[in-house]
Amino acid sequence: MKDGFLPVRAASPALRVADCDYNAGQIILEMQSAAADGIKLLCLPELCLTGYTCSDLFSQAPLIQGAQANLCRILRASTDLDLITLVGLPVPMDGKLYNCAAVLAKGQLLGLVPKTWLPNYNEFYEKRHFSSGQAEARAIRFAGQNTLFGTRLLFACEEMPGFVLGVEICEDLWSPVPPSCAHALAGATVIANLSASDETIGKAAYRRELVSGQSARLLCGYLYADAGHGESTTDMVFAGHNLIAENGALLSEAAPFGNGRAQTELDLDRLLQERIRNSSFSPQTDGYTTVSFHLQLTETSLTRKFSPAPFVPQETTARADRCEMILRIQAEGLAKRMEHTHAKCAVIGISGGLDSCLALLVAVRACKVLGCSTNQIHAITMPCFGTSKRTRSNAEILCQALGVSFSEIDITRTVQSHFEDIGQDPGCYDVTFENCQARVRTLELMDYANKNGGFVVGTGDLSELALGWATYNGDHMSMYGVNAGVPKTLVRHIVRYAADSTPDNTLRDVLLDILDTPVSPELLPAAKDGSFSQQTEKLVGPYELHDFYLYYVLRFGFTPSKIYRLAKQAFHGRYDDSTLLYWLRNFYRRFFAQQFKRSCLPDGPKVGSVTLSPRADWRMPSDACNSLWLKELDEMDSTPAQQ
Repeated sequence: MKDGFLPVRAASPALRVADCDYNAGQIILEMQSAAADGIKLLCLPELCLTGYTCSDLFSQAPLIQGAQANLCRILRASTDLDLITLVGLPVPMDGKLYNCAAVLAKGQLLGLVPKTWLPNYNEFYEKRHFSSGQAEARAIRFAGQNTLFGTRLLFACEEMPGFVLGVEICEDLWSPVPPSCAHALAGATVIANLSASDETIGKAAYRRELVSGQSARLLCGYLYADAGHGESTTDMVFAGHNLIAENGALLSEAAPFGNGRAQTELDLDRLLQERIRNSSFSPQTDGYTTVSFHLQLTETSLTRKFSPAPFVPQETTARADRCEMILRIQAEGLAKRMEHTHAKCAVIGISGGLDSCLALLVAVRACKVLGCSTNQIHAITMPCFGTSKRTRSNAEILCQALGVSFSEIDITRTVQSHFEDIGQDPGCYDVTFENCQARVRTLELMDYANKNGGFVVGTGDLSELALGWATYNGDHMSMYGVNAGVPKTLVRHIVRYAADSTPDNTLRDVLLDILDTPVSPELLPAAKDGSFSQQTEKLVGPYELHDFYLYYVLRFGFTPSKIYRLAKQAFHGRYDDSTLLYWLRNFYRRFFAQQFKRSCLPDGPKVGSVTLSPRADWRMPSDACNSLWLKELDEMDSTPAQQ
């Protein structure tokens, strides 16, 4: 439960229709199993204590009395179990019968939540037996305890403030206005649905979409426990299709007729962060009553997986679709800017590296959008002290393959002249030595663009902006930054997608060689053996780690300790703990120190949920302190790491 993780399960215990003694025994076994597995929230199906398909037996006193007596038995069995359980049963009150969810924990009946919407169409005729539940909570006595009855009940964990439970039952979700909408606005972060949804062709797919969509709309975790084997098959068959979703993502599923359990950990911190950011999520607590309960705050072993590349879809088709859409967004953005400025050409500094390669691919697409010749793209290579034959050659081959105008401006003499102007020792390979080259390149590009009636297309990517890995007023500046929203790990996949998609063998080969070239700014002379004397990832750290950190820092605002924990899970076996911690500390230091570069970024298109534009998603003081974040990391050095 620490770090906001809540272990949850949706299960369908074995069942016999109208045999409450047997059903209670199976429910108790399911509860004991869940508690032994560290589960803190267990959701069981609708009317699981009696069976959903009892039909007119619901009017028989022995069944109703048997359900209440066995709920008492279940309550006694729950006394020493550290979890909250939802059990479905019929509840008589004031001469009416209600289809209810009993919410219980550690021997206490916390509340009874009646079903609001009763289906009475096709194979369903619940209004024959049940009444719709009232919204306002009222005190009643049931199963030997004083408790509350009503639909507007929430259940809040004292030890984990982010865990607030709301309950609805089957048809409630399928209605035009599900009760869970009000529950979420009243504060529920987790919705549990006790269901008995029979299986028909196509229904499973619709059910998945319904559950996932509701979790996205409400920014919540959603558990759906479905009736399964054991229900009467007189007219219907039930498949035990259990589902758990979180903010639109289906995290766990027990396939229809699999007789399985859906189980995972909900990330409540993540959900709360989403709600904080979403100004459309407006709390409305009127009419709700909150019941508190206690659970032991324990470590949670994570079973859900966290991708080491959160910006990159893992499935091949989805990844290709993502790459294609990003290219379209970039190209449309650039095309609009070229059109609006009446630019006669787009000027790109082409290095033979990944970022300028992607910018060039985007520019070519922009020309297609505008219906103009790719000759309007002026690609310029600007070799200097560290330029390698490999990158210089790849730059030229790439431009030829794409049919763009290519030229070379050797900036060596200009840089040397500048060294003389400022008194820089050309044998001193310091930051001035490097930055002079970057600024001269930008100067040449800007002036060339002015001379030719064009504008400079920026090539820097999102990862470089996060780390400040750009020369201020050098490669940091352009007239439109097409890659500003694309992290380095995704740049690689987009270029590979372009290589895989082209029928041109020459273009494919050069793209693959660019992908195989170590990332380097090439600002220092090459080593004696001709190898790169600078490799970016040896200087600032692996981009796959920094992109992982960037995603969770910006997207969810997680604490350093939680991000470190997720990184250990995602990169298990690839990096040791000390390496992960070292580069995480490095990330925070650079991220805070380099904000001043991001405060004056050129325009550029947003392509994903994480961006650093000071005009859009990220506004941060350039002189903000990082002491709180680094302090937490320093404390972790002397504390046993979480598993």
